[in-house]
Amino acid sequence: MHIYLQGLTMGLAYVAPIGAQNLFVIQSAIGQKRSRAFLTALIVVFFDVTLALACFFGIGALMERFPLLANLILLAGSLVVIWIGVGLLRSKATLEGSDSTPKPLGRVIASACVVTWFNPQAIIDGTMLLGAFRATLTAAQAPFFILGSASASCLWFFGLTTILSIFRGKITDNILQWINRICGCVIVFYGLKLLWSFVSQFIG
Repeated sequence: MHIYLQGLTMGLAYVAPIGAQNLFVIQSAIGQKRSRAFLTALIVVFFDVTLALACFFGIGALMERFPLLANLILLAGSLVVIWIGVGLLRSKATLEGSDSTPKPLGRVIASACVVTWFNPQAIIDGTMLLGAFRATLTAAQAPFFILGSASASCLWFFGLTTILSIFRGKITDNILQWINRICGCVIVFYGLKLLWSFVSQFIG
């Protein structure tokens, strides 16, 4: 049981800091109707858990071995993340409109995939973090640890969506517009940071 709890607490610490994933879920929970918000959270959980599994089993080592692969993902990821952020900045936020015109499911899936998977540094960091724990576990203990980590992803993203959905009625269109602007700016910042990581390799 303590191995499961170890995975749970580590998973919460890893997923809780505000990043592109959390901003994507926050914006969806506030700007979309509740059923679509929970579907978005489920999609994000899926990609987050698959990433955790990949990191746990060492995909970061593969990317370190093939720098070209990491650079291609870094470049594509930075551009798409910037595109997502600019889309938020340009969108006209309205709670009524968001309920009647939800984002296409394919776009939600693609966006969730990008904010989760298209950051090589996060993959490498996740590999180092999860790999360090894995090195201390036996083969029998490993499934309980990764189950705890997956549970953390479910608890966090569904909990965040639930809380924001409850208080959504207190959020006006104007507040939503500012939330979109803030989320958009931060996501663009993340994208530019990723792009700079790519460009800086060829400078100096």
